[in-house]
Amino acid sequence: MSVVIETTLGDLTVDLFTDERPVACLNFIKLCQLKYYNYNLFHTVQQGFIAQTGDPSGVGNGGSSVWGVVEGMQKRFFEAEYIPKIHHSSAGMLSLVSAGKNLVGSQFFFTLGENLISLDGNHCVIGEVVEGHEVLRKLNDAIVDDNFRPYQDIRITHTVVLEDPFPNPRGFQVPSRSPSPSAERLQNGRIAADEDIDETNGKTMEEMQEMLAEREAKARATILEIVGDLPDAEMAPPENVLFVCKLNPVTTDDDLEIIFSRFGVVKGCEVIRDRKTGDSLQYAFVEFEDQKSCEAAYFKMDNVLIDDRRIHVDFSQSVSKVTWRGKGRGVVGDGSQLDFNNLRESNGKKHESKPRKRGQEDRRGQGDRRMDRNRNDEQKREITSEERRKAREQRHREQREREDRGRRNNTQRSRSRETNVRHNERYERRRSRSNDRNVDRRRPTSPYRGSRYSPERRRRESQRDRSEDRHHRTQANSQSERRQAERKYKEKESENVSKVRKRVAVEEERASKKRSKRAKSSSSESSDSSDDSESSSTDSSDESSSDERSKRKKHGKSNQKKSKTKRKHKSKKKHKK
Repeated sequence: MSVVIETTLGDLTVDLFTDERPVACLNFIKLCQLKYYNYNLFHTVQQGFIAQTGDPSGVGNGGSSVWGVVEGMQKRFFEAEYIPKIHHSSAGMLSLVSAGKNLVGSQFFFTLGENLISLDGNHCVIGEVVEGHEVLRKLNDAIVDDNFRPYQDIRITHTVVLEDPFPNPRGFQVPSRSPSPSAERLQNGRIAADEDIDETNGKTMEEMQEMLAEREAKARATILEIVGDLPDAEMAPPENVLFVCKLNPVTTDDDLEIIFSRFGVVKGCEVIRDRKTGDSLQYAFVEFEDQKSCEAAYFKMDNVLIDDRRIHVDFSQSVSKVTWRGKGRGVVGDGSQLDFNNLRESNGKKHESKPRKRGQEDRRGQGDRRMDRNRNDEQKREITSEERRKAREQRHREQREREDRGRRNNTQRSRSRETNVRHNERYERRRSRSNDRNVDRRRPTSPYRGSRYSPERRRRESQRDRSEDRHHRTQANSQSERRQAERKYKEKESENVSKVRKRVAVEEERASKKRSKRAKSSSSESSDSSDDSESSSTDSSDESSSDERSKRKKHGKSNQKKSKTKRKHKSKKKHKK
């Protein structure tokens, strides 16, 4: 016999144990036909344990059996069957809640865990969920308070009895339709199931941004799970591994291990390299012993200079070294186990191993052998620290050789470039010289080559050549004449200067003699001083006038000579031009 229980989270289909629990099943079926459970609240939800309902008031201490509803509250409870024993062995078992001394009423619960031995013998198991286990998982994930009461209401909306093998009790009447919810049944609710919850109400901007970031991260993880990049969306990367990028190609595993070991014990340090060439891809992963050391290195080593490069450090998001065990069975990493347990494993109980068939054992054995073979290959591929050091030295040596080779090639290119430039300059000079020599060279004239080599053309060219030769000769003669004229001019100037100096000396001597004579004559004869002075003045005036005339004549001759030389010089310059 089956009953469908419709809830706000989904539908549950329950198969009842009518043969083992006939009285308890009759009570449950008749209450479902009376629509007694409609709008009943799941007032207690304990994760991994039970989800209880069946109290119309929603408090948890009410409810009545079908005989209490029909005949009165004196028959609120009845004694249920407990033999044969049915255990709470798996999630989805339906049991009536006992009020003590095997007395039960209308309240019941669904088990959310396995092997709940503490419930055996106290509560009456009457059925099992056969469809709707996803609804049970939603019930198990409901958010509750300290009293295990959900914040958002989870209610039974309707019940449908698929088959009723029992007769109706005395005074039992089935309603023609489902009754409307009463105020008594809705008064103990919190947030209605169909009510929109504003999760941002009362939160700061930072909290809202953090919530949105978490949602986006979950969405991206779900997409990666769908694509196949992640085995599960809930898988989290290890918290003790750092991602280091922007490394120098010469930085090695040992260098990073020495640098990061000051923050704590480093379990492993690996610089990722190209498979074919072995060159560094300039990023690495550093694994610490504990999370605290990893966080200290994250805060201290970001933007630090290593081998002339400023590195960037962040927490690793890689799950490549995590082995997926299957949905709900967790993962296994290097030396540590991260369990994402399902309901069965949450109680600390392991699954009992089921017997496998022979084909399954053969396939499992093949898989184990394949894993052992891969593990042996990985062990063979491991190298010792000495081999790693030699390989590192070899890489450094090859890199230095490449740098030296590139430097030599650069010097050779610069030298060849300089030689090419010199050759080009030499070629240009030779070409310009040959062009200058061949300016006047013409091909031999011929009467059959047109007007280009006509007699008139040859006559003009010969005249031009003669005029150019004459010009060159006159230019050379003019230069020699100019030098001779300059030499003569300098000699004449020196002669004139010497003559002027001699004349000045003679005049000074004469003037001194005259002054001495005047002094003597003034002391001896005073009467004849006037006559003598007149005669001397006339003589001196005559002499001075004669001297002035001679000076003027000489000065005029020298000016005439200078003007002649200037005219000759100007005429030579004009001729040159």
